[in-house]
Amino acid sequence: MTASVISAGFHTTVQDCGRAGLRKFGVTPGGALDSVSLRLANLLVGNPECVAGLEITSGRVRLKVEVDRLVAWAGGEFEMRIGDEPIPILHCARVSAGAVIEISPKHGGRVWLAISGGIDVPEILGSRATDLRAHFGGWEGRALRDGDALPLGAESELCRRFRAAIPIGVSDWSAPRFVPRRRFLRVIRGKNWDDDIGAKLLAQKFRVAMNSDRMGLRLEGGEIGSNNPPELVSEAVAPGTIQLPPSGAPVVLLGDCQTIGGYRKIAHVITVDLGYAAQLQPLDEVRFELIELEESRELLRERERDIALFRAGLEARFG
Repeated sequence: MTASVISAGFHTTVQDCGRAGLRKFGVTPGGALDSVSLRLANLLVGNPECVAGLEITSGRVRLKVEVDRLVAWAGGEFEMRIGDEPIPILHCARVSAGAVIEISPKHGGRVWLAISGGIDVPEILGSRATDLRAHFGGWEGRALRDGDALPLGAESELCRRFRAAIPIGVSDWSAPRFVPRRRFLRVIRGKNWDDDIGAKLLAQKFRVAMNSDRMGLRLEGGEIGSNNPPELVSEAVAPGTIQLPPSGAPVVLLGDCQTIGGYRKIAHVITVDLGYAAQLQPLDEVRFELIELEESRELLRERERDIALFRAGLEARFG
């Protein structure tokens, strides 16, 4: 049981929710840059939330499945079709054996595609996520190429119940959308926050540089720090940390970031906005808004409550 890659697009990788608890060994958490989108897509097809799916960055992706499956997608401004039938975002759709799934960008960003049963690549260090810098995990430790054949896992009983409820076409149920359409990221103060530098960070509009990637968003449009910053001992960093290198141009770290760093940590993007950060593409513009730590915690608790309610609704309907 496989999904054949007819067209791989650019930088399409196998991702799950990443590798937790290994940062002390220098292993980046990785995984889907927007884990919430992957979790919702998996819930929509009856998978456990962190089953491996595909993270699609740009270009047209076309897949052909050998057996009947359910699919769902979440994330940015893309279009998905099964044959000639459009599949709305955050809906479950039934795909017949031999059918072709096509996903193409409208305005960019990233999307996450879940297939019932998941992508059954080998688990390494507790995860099936692709680590592109270390060249392991996912499909041969690399981005997908045309002609790859991805093994699919066995479907759960819940997947089969979902299929029975969709004789053909698209589900009448959908998931909530959590990524807002805006151009600012909410941040909390970092260890090396400075009122002057912080004021410049919040006042300016930045542009995402062309050399940004899954490791981090390099920002252009104004230097906010001095050219002679103090030397610091390397300390832990995490996805969302905003570092200020000697150039004075901030860098927002993403899922594939290093585990330690010696640049000033002026702020941190809050967890609930990391999914929005994952949608930013080169030449996009972004601004920052400062909030307090307790507010960021409440926003995270609220989002997790909403996901739990959606999960409970599915279980009540199909359990």
